[in-house]
Amino acid sequence: MPDPQPHLYLVDGSSYIFRAYHRLPPLTNRHGQPSGAVYGYTTMLWKLAASLNASDGPTHMAVILDASESTHRNEMYGQYKANRPPPPEDLVPQFPLIRVATRAFSIPCIEENGLEADDIIACYVGAARRAGWKVTIVSSDKDLMQLVEDGAVDMLDTMNDRRIGVAEVVEKFGVGPDKVGEVLALMGDSVDNVPGVPGVGPKTASQLIQQYGDVESVLANLDQITKPKLKQNLAEHADNARLSRELVRLVCDAPLPQPIEELKLTGIPPEPLREFLEDQGFKSLLNRLTGGGASSGGARPVGVMTPAAAPQPPVPEKIEVDRSAYETVVDEDALERWIAEARHKGFVAIDTETDCIDCVVANLAGISLAVEPGRACYIPVGHSGADLLSEAPKQLAKALVLERLKPLLEDPSVLKIGHNLKYDWVMFAKAGIRLGPYDDTLVMSFDLDAGRSGHGLDELAKTWFEHECIAFKSVCGTGQKQITFDKVPLPQATEYAAEDADICLRLWQRLKPRLAAEGTTQVYETVDRPLVATIGGMEREGVKVDRDYLAQLSKTFSEEIARLEEQVYEAACGPFTIGSPQQLGQVLFERLGLKGGRKGKSGQYSTDVTELERLAGEGVECARLVLEWRQLTKLKNTYTDALQAQINPDTGRVHTSYSLSGAQTGRLSSTEPNLQNIPIRTQLGRQIRDAFVAEPGHVLISADYSQIELRLAAHMADVPQLKDAFRAGDDIHAMTAEELFGVVDRDTRGRAKTVNFAILYGISSWGLAGRLGVSKDEGKVIIERYFERFPGIRSYIDDTLAFVREHGFTRTLFGRKTHFPNIRSSNPNFRAGAERAAVNAPIQGTSADLIKRAMNRMNVALADEGLSDVRMLLQVHDELLFEVPAGKEEAAAAVVRGVLANAAAPALELDVPLDVEVGWGANWGAAH
Repeated sequence: MPDPQPHLYLVDGSSYIFRAYHRLPPLTNRHGQPSGAVYGYTTMLWKLAASLNASDGPTHMAVILDASESTHRNEMYGQYKANRPPPPEDLVPQFPLIRVATRAFSIPCIEENGLEADDIIACYVGAARRAGWKVTIVSSDKDLMQLVEDGAVDMLDTMNDRRIGVAEVVEKFGVGPDKVGEVLALMGDSVDNVPGVPGVGPKTASQLIQQYGDVESVLANLDQITKPKLKQNLAEHADNARLSRELVRLVCDAPLPQPIEELKLTGIPPEPLREFLEDQGFKSLLNRLTGGGASSGGARPVGVMTPAAAPQPPVPEKIEVDRSAYETVVDEDALERWIAEARHKGFVAIDTETDCIDCVVANLAGISLAVEPGRACYIPVGHSGADLLSEAPKQLAKALVLERLKPLLEDPSVLKIGHNLKYDWVMFAKAGIRLGPYDDTLVMSFDLDAGRSGHGLDELAKTWFEHECIAFKSVCGTGQKQITFDKVPLPQATEYAAEDADICLRLWQRLKPRLAAEGTTQVYETVDRPLVATIGGMEREGVKVDRDYLAQLSKTFSEEIARLEEQVYEAACGPFTIGSPQQLGQVLFERLGLKGGRKGKSGQYSTDVTELERLAGEGVECARLVLEWRQLTKLKNTYTDALQAQINPDTGRVHTSYSLSGAQTGRLSSTEPNLQNIPIRTQLGRQIRDAFVAEPGHVLISADYSQIELRLAAHMADVPQLKDAFRAGDDIHAMTAEELFGVVDRDTRGRAKTVNFAILYGISSWGLAGRLGVSKDEGKVIIERYFERFPGIRSYIDDTLAFVREHGFTRTLFGRKTHFPNIRSSNPNFRAGAERAAVNAPIQGTSADLIKRAMNRMNVALADEGLSDVRMLLQVHDELLFEVPAGKEEAAAAVVRGVLANAAAPALELDVPLDVEVGWGANWGAAH
């Protein structure tokens, strides 16, 4: 019986490596080195080798890797692959281990200086075909689809477990493999920075090559191109098209680094593999190799084994906490001993206890320190007796403790660790202490696990250590009998406060290594960690509010609310409690007999804003009036009344509190008051902004990013039309209106604006139809037309969803992760909601990262220009508010605009400019 036809498998190693890296949680080997990618790569290669016994399995195999970054393509075009970010810092040390892993399987690992892996693969494909062999390329890389040959060369997409032959190539590109390079040349490639021709996407490129055959023939027949813009782009960028054709052309005739005969695969001896698995500490894989731990007793081909299961995410490590070991520090010698120990360690976890939750007005009750797990103390400084008749407990004087701690807390050689450290930063700043350097475990948790879990200390203690912290209510009580922490007896106060510092230190030891291992170091170090001090300073500053103006506005709103109530009663044919959804539903759908009412599980009619807007749109006067009444009462209760009560009597200013872990995409949120929800697009909402005023002799400056999410979408989705429009300063909504509707007027521009923003939020055809007031079919047509005009947006959405479905999270351009646990939910509503949020998360999150980066740089930039008396007060979505001495408006505005416009640099170079609108005035409304 003749030998079977040789079948060569060529594994695109780079795709395996990056898939393995993003597929698994962070792992370290027994030497403490990052090894998640190594483990994942090993299991993937193992699974592939399991096809040895299959009829179409490999007889020969090699893993192909890139040896160097510079090739002949860089000589042809200096910007080739210039936009590619460097590999994650924790992946770099795993590259050599991956080569070791490959050779542990006794599989050749081939790389060659001056050639990319794709070129090496192409050379081996050519040699194998000339020898009459079959070839399978283990990859889904579109560049390699040029090599597919009917019945002879196919591709194996292991991610989707499918074969790619000629039919699949034609389905993807509209042309056969021999023409794929022509299509790629016209459309370009943003990943490799192949320029292509602006405005030519996959569909247009395919149509041109189908009609004319190749790039040169397209350029030779420009007079036949009927679309003026396309014709112009092809003419102006002809040289780029020719250059791109050469950049995507694979090298097929270079000498082989190793003869194909030497790639023969006859089984994988276990000994090199066992040694590698033991060295790495991959116990589960080692057990599979040895059959559960016993010696295998001889050569055993890996191909007959099943792959190991992927490791699970990090699991809790149950701890035992001895609270009785915590020390109460009440004398100077003990205080000095703890300070000396912290200096010796080089780090210390720290927490403050106060008499209220508002750090701006709170008084210090005590400070807790921890220097190692289980070793923590509490230093009381402001405890009083339980009542007026009780004596204060023995404790050190607050001034003395702060004086002794100040050098430690400001020592650049000692790292301070806290949880929600912004609060403690403000408490120490009030005492003249500039806390730093620092780490914040709340921020770490948020950067690692946003969207996956909560980030409070008590919750994280349960999550990571299966430990139940002492509850605040157990030491302070609840309700009318609740006491402030400064009245808690010292033994109980010590157990509670020292435990917080102890758990914080343990969390830091658990979370800190994950930052590098999971590729979140950049966003933590350059965006969120510095923001602790930045936001702390802003909260201390606060913003002045005109109490008299608010009182008058409240009075006006009250009169308008009373007038609306009478109109609602008249429209409803009688009085009822307008604020009761149950009564309102009965009035609308029973008393007035309106159609279309829908009941929820409670049996009550829905009267949410969507339902009322539907009725108002149908001309129901009662629904329209109730909507106005709701808006006005909310503004009065939430702002004009509440803001007066929130004015600090000592500063005359309102000090909002920002949460660094509020919105899972990375946006800041605020409370007391919530400034993110002021309806700025309405006249009433703008009246609220008029209440925020500058101090005498000052003005307020407002700086606002213009259309930042659309700009980021143009960059991230690589949409030439949008990028060109933003560079030229064109009206982006008018341009979209022309693309979608063929005419630009007030109506079509408004509709285009709605579409532009709705698409970025993954809106459905039904949702878009509702916003535009058209049928679902019309909404679907508009979305399809939008994707046809801007194919990059469709590709961005598809790629984002594919990524999040595989990995469970999205990433911003700066590496911020947002997890979407419901992305694989069996509940279609949960899954659809996760998909919509995931589409926008990288864009909204990058926007948040940019303004945070700008905020962190702002004070230094202002000081460098002699403007240290300019104070940054508020951040609301894409806007910053400053208080500036009168006469310095223009100088300050120039600095602010420059910092915001260049927030991406030097980490990132955007394809579009960041436009910043700046204005100033006596109040926030006038500055906007």
